[in-house]
Amino acid sequence: MEQSEFDAFAEEYERLHSQNIRLSGEAPEYFAQQKARMAAALVAGALPRQRILDFGTGVGNSIEPLKAQFPSAHIEGIDVSQRSLEIATARFPSLATFRHFDGATIPFENASFGLAFAACVFHHIDSREHVALIRELRRILAPGGWLTIFEHNPFNPLTRHAVSTCEFDRNARLLTAGNLKAVVRQAGFSDVWAKYSVFFPAALRALRPLEARMGWLPLGAQYCVVARA
Repeated sequence: MEQSEFDAFAEEYERLHSQNIRLSGEAPEYFAQQKARMAAALVAGALPRQRILDFGTGVGNSIEPLKAQFPSAHIEGIDVSQRSLEIATARFPSLATFRHFDGATIPFENASFGLAFAACVFHHIDSREHVALIRELRRILAPGGWLTIFEHNPFNPLTRHAVSTCEFDRNARLLTAGNLKAVVRQAGFSDVWAKYSVFFPAALRALRPLEARMGWLPLGAQYCVVARA
């Protein structure tokens, strides 16, 4: 998607997202909170800098959950969509700082973040740009900093249905965890692994405590590729 397309969807993003995931029985907030909790568990609080980059922040849905999990960290959100950033700034004026991103060069200095967080962003980006962008994310991470990239799992049939019927995902190209891990390694990270998540819908929420032991199983609706600088 181009910047103009993201700008066009910015006003309707919340409504379209809620409508698209209705089969899960959850609201968008549940998935945003789940990702932030998972990121916090994966890094176990070991951030070399108390500064988090929300890469592709959109209208800011990850900001409150990230702040809840990392209360001492300053959060910076970047996005190619100026209209989305305006909405995010209006929603969370005191929780984060937002900045426009040109789609190529992350507008921050080297080694300045402890965590780079991306929530379902890369399937919207041309695969030919992935390595360069992940190299940019590596550049802005301090030594020992963490990269967490959350993506939809194309092996999950409900995920494929949700993406195929979502208006703002019409140009999306889903990535397997194996392919994304390979790209992250190509971008210069050596310590890379993946964990799957979101196995049970709301109707089966009683089973969700089992998910902590199911991260190896490639059937979850989403996954996280994790790397350390």
